[in-house]
Amino acid sequence: MTINYQYKNVQSPTKITLSDEKTAGHADHWRILTDDMSHDVPQWLQQMIEHAALPKGLNANASAKDSCLLLSEDQPCHINQVLAMKDGKPERFINAYPCVDGPYGLTCKIERLIVNDNSHDAVLRLRSTDGSIVYAFDQLYTANRHLYQQNTSYFVNFSAWAHEITLSEQNEVIMVEDKEAIRYHRAFNDIVAANDGQVPDDLQEQIKDWQPTTKEQMEPVEINLGHMCAYLFGDTLGQEDEAWCQGQVLGKQETLFNGKSVILFDVVILREQDTDPFVVRMGAMNTTSNQAIQVNDYVQANIWLQAAIYKENQATNKQTQPS
Repeated sequence: MTINYQYKNVQSPTKITLSDEKTAGHADHWRILTDDMSHDVPQWLQQMIEHAALPKGLNANASAKDSCLLLSEDQPCHINQVLAMKDGKPERFINAYPCVDGPYGLTCKIERLIVNDNSHDAVLRLRSTDGSIVYAFDQLYTANRHLYQQNTSYFVNFSAWAHEITLSEQNEVIMVEDKEAIRYHRAFNDIVAANDGQVPDDLQEQIKDWQPTTKEQMEPVEINLGHMCAYLFGDTLGQEDEAWCQGQVLGKQETLFNGKSVILFDVVILREQDTDPFVVRMGAMNTTSNQAIQVNDYVQANIWLQAAIYKENQATNKQTQPS
């Protein structure tokens, strides 16, 4: 009898290790939720133990026998807590951070991990199928840390906490006066409108053949920068998950985090032709100014972007669309 063995060289993504001194920690993230961290956070951590769950991530066999244990809650806004384990029992506290559940996501490859192994803080550098680079804090690093593979596509769920969210500046406009740029803009709009809102396969050929029929069609075009979608990640190593973005609100609802009212905004922050939109569910405190933001408004926000990779979401690799 002949036995054939197939060897697979499975490699982890590139990993950059940060020291405790170079790791920012989560004080600023807790300040989004409370002005009294020394009182509220220990109380919240104690309360969550009573109804904590074990998030599996990519690991179908999450167990309290692991050297480190990740605890979470089944709530839209919740806490993840990391404990060191010994003989199946908690030995010491490692870390804790507030999370938002994100129902939307993109298919990405993990290009790099920026990690503090002491605190289990990790920032993922992700490349989406359309080539966009996204940095996000890994909610599930403790559960997934040994399972990530290089050059493997994962469906990644994204969410965020908003340090600040405001209506976009509506008077930021630019005037396009270049004749060829104007012609391209008018042609694109006319062709897509004539095609019932769909982009035809021969778009570039049709644009090349398009000619204006009125003088007004070649007038300068005014573009409102407040109606653009944009995403800029941080420029400090290990803090690239602190991002600035602008986008359109597609959905809005309210929830509670330990008795505090939170608004969840579904915001599309990247929306390009022929690519999946990048939609992020953002948690923001329920203030008068945040309550005034409505669906379809364009907003600017400083956010802490988060990612979560679950085994059960890898089968379909499809993004849920906000209602």
